[in-house]
Amino acid sequence: MKLLLLLVSVLAISSGVAAEKESRFFEMRTYYAAPGKLDDLQARFRNHTLRLFEKHGMINIGYWVPLTNTENKLIYLLAYPSRDARQQAWKEFGADPAWQAVVKESERNGKLVSKAESVFLTATDFSPVVKPESSPTPHLFELRTYRAAPGKVEDLLARFRDHTVALFAKHGMTQLGYWLPTEKKDGAGEILTYILVHRSKESAEASFKAFRADPQWIQAKAASEVNGPLTVTNGVQSVLMVPTDFSPAR
Repeated sequence: MKLLLLLVSVLAISSGVAAEKESRFFEMRTYYAAPGKLDDLQARFRNHTLRLFEKHGMINIGYWVPLTNTENKLIYLLAYPSRDARQQAWKEFGADPAWQAVVKESERNGKLVSKAESVFLTATDFSPVVKPESSPTPHLFELRTYRAAPGKVEDLLARFRDHTVALFAKHGMTQLGYWLPTEKKDGAGEILTYILVHRSKESAEASFKAFRADPQWIQAKAASEVNGPLTVTNGVQSVLMVPTDFSPAR
């Protein structure tokens, strides 16, 4: 029996099966900077916020601005050991005298954020372990969200698990992570969120062109949609993002 278990372990490693699962609790936050304040907001993160997040047990994954940023957005992703750890970390962060002093000084001439949004996320069973990696030449990131058709979220996840993930890798797309929202009301649980990493906008376009023309993808898509599309009309959204100079994932 021990020999059989050892053989299974060796085969799993040699075939590239992930031995590690992503089990942390995630939060994606979007800040809309007040007019003319995006640079000041980024400076506050660069010089203070990231360090204070880490002090209180928050894991900085990535910080990005959209390639076309008409709404002055800063998008970032944090990880925590658990949801309870998240609640405690933010409580301690907000009460930290160092943070309170930073806010007071940085907002001497007005607030830096006009609106903030937060989405709680858990990784799918096919998500890689989310590991921010830095490159001397920053990559282009792509935030993609898919809103599943009613009753089709499990079919959508199965298609990614069984086909899409491998085909993305085949066509040169690095996958940072895949998540589902923890909040299920009003259809929120029907949304798949994931982030891809590309070398450039041109390489992203070339990768997706090759992916969509791949006979394996064409066959998988047709087979999975025998009973109708897996996403609602206009349910696929894509945002190309540039990492900030202080983002761990670059």
